[in-house]
Amino acid sequence: MTVVIFLVVLAILIFVHELGHFLFARMAGIRVDEFALGFGPKIFSFKRGETVYALNLIPFGGYVKIFGENPDEESIIGKDSGRSFVHAKKIHQILTLSAGVLFNFIFAWILITISFNLGVLTSYDSYPKYAGLMSDPKITITYISENSPAQKSGLKAGDSILGFKNINDIQDFINKSEGKEIQFKIVRDNEVEKTITLLPEKGIVEGKYAIGIAMDNTAILKLPFLTSIIEGGRLTLNMIVKTVTGFFDLIAGIFNGKSSLKSVTGPVGIASMVGDAAKLGFNYLLMFTAVISINLGIINIMPFPALDGGRILFVLIETIIRRPIKPSIANTINTIGFGLLMLLIVIVTYRDIAKLVH
Repeated sequence: MTVVIFLVVLAILIFVHELGHFLFARMAGIRVDEFALGFGPKIFSFKRGETVYALNLIPFGGYVKIFGENPDEESIIGKDSGRSFVHAKKIHQILTLSAGVLFNFIFAWILITISFNLGVLTSYDSYPKYAGLMSDPKITITYISENSPAQKSGLKAGDSILGFKNINDIQDFINKSEGKEIQFKIVRDNEVEKTITLLPEKGIVEGKYAIGIAMDNTAILKLPFLTSIIEGGRLTLNMIVKTVTGFFDLIAGIFNGKSSLKSVTGPVGIASMVGDAAKLGFNYLLMFTAVISINLGIINIMPFPALDGGRILFVLIETIIRRPIKPSIANTINTIGFGLLMLLIVIVTYRDIAKLVH
């Protein structure tokens, strides 16, 4: 069921992204030859007007085949070259290439708005002005340290700790144990209570016994529809900024040795997280899908060959040098970039599978 939910989420996100490219290309008068979900052999397809709509076998991706986006002789000097991407105005080229990312961000905003309206788990301190609209307050674990007593005991992010009035009481309880065995009652996935046994350790927090968790006071926040739109927009912008910052920190960390690709999650890892979100409820799945949509948009706008951002970079270079980049050079660079991206996906997917097996 997790795989089915993940494939549905992925298909929707890809459809939204490619729909942006498709609509902006059509509005700019650029010919669109194919709109496809997935890669590889076609499962089925049909043609309406001048565009072929297809569903392909490999579900991890999709594309819109825009006439002239990868320039060839037909799109440059052919009979229909006037409707080619390569001959469109530069502003139309940039808008067409960036439309997929824009649609991902707008879609995330819509999903977050719906989540706020249905009721979503959030930090109590993040929205103090809506305290009267919050319900079911609880203390929730938000982070588990690697190789910590909490991780070894089976605690997970999202678990709710029962029997304490506030976070300070929990911290005092752990510290006063002086390393002796303690127990917590928790609720996981809104299901039955569980008892977890732990052995606190020193060294995780300086001068205190700890178990390696971060906690937050959470509650279900349910907003009116118009307020949901406003707060949804604010949260979407905040998430975009933080995601961009996170990507730059990751890339910088790889070069200076502070980060590695081990922290990157691929399709298998994301599928697992989608399944976890679905267990918590429909609105949680919506919120997590919004997070994926924002990440998908930001990854695509990065100036790397074969990605939308890389193609936009080519358009900007052509605008500056006032002449087109040779099609053979552009196509070769994009092909190499696509190959490197596929290799990265294979490596990350292998690591995800290895973690699951372990």
